[in-house]
Amino acid sequence: MKISIIVPVLDEAAQLPGLAAHLEPLARDGAEVIFVDGGSGDESVRMAGRAGLRVLRSQRGRARQMNMGAAQAGGDLLLFLHADTRLPEGALQAIERGLRERGLLWGRFDVRIAGRAWMLSLVARMMNARSRLTGIATGDQAVFVMRSAFEAAGGFPDQPLMEDIELSKRLRAHSRPLCLRAAVTTSGRRWDENGALRTVLLMWWLRWRYWRGTPAGELAQAYR
Repeated sequence: MKISIIVPVLDEAAQLPGLAAHLEPLARDGAEVIFVDGGSGDESVRMAGRAGLRVLRSQRGRARQMNMGAAQAGGDLLLFLHADTRLPEGALQAIERGLRERGLLWGRFDVRIAGRAWMLSLVARMMNARSRLTGIATGDQAVFVMRSAFEAAGGFPDQPLMEDIELSKRLRAHSRPLCLRAAVTTSGRRWDENGALRTVLLMWWLRWRYWRGTPAGELAQAYR
């Protein structure tokens, strides 16, 4: 199975050296790696180019960036990876084996949040449990999907927030998700900078308002 790893990027120069080193072994093993820049004002694009990474330029917006990467990718399976998230050992093999053995079309990893706040491990456990219960995945969990299912679902909706939730809803019509217990590690920088409890409450409030029908564009203003 040909796997394409699509990384949306916006002003992530601080992450680029570690991310490039993380992805290099996967590229050597045959994975296609595509960075999609949304108009970075820092050295992200230049650094990625120096590292030999394929970089596409897109309009700003994570959903737009990931859709462009998917359109240009050559893989049978698409893995969407945030720039501040790292995959566990053997991630690609686990995806391929799990989807094949269970006959599923998409899925995600458990998540671990790396940060200073003591409650981040609890937050991660709650995110993982909620995802298993609802069949909804978040971008921090490194969503992966067969190209055929992604295209049948219409890709990510063109909205500035909650695009991962909407894609999950669409994909559930085709298959339940594969929930891998192997954990990706994502940065807790937002929790550390804004306060863990405050960030959790904000995210719950945004999700509740979205469920109640508030447009994603309006919610994105509160998320910034």
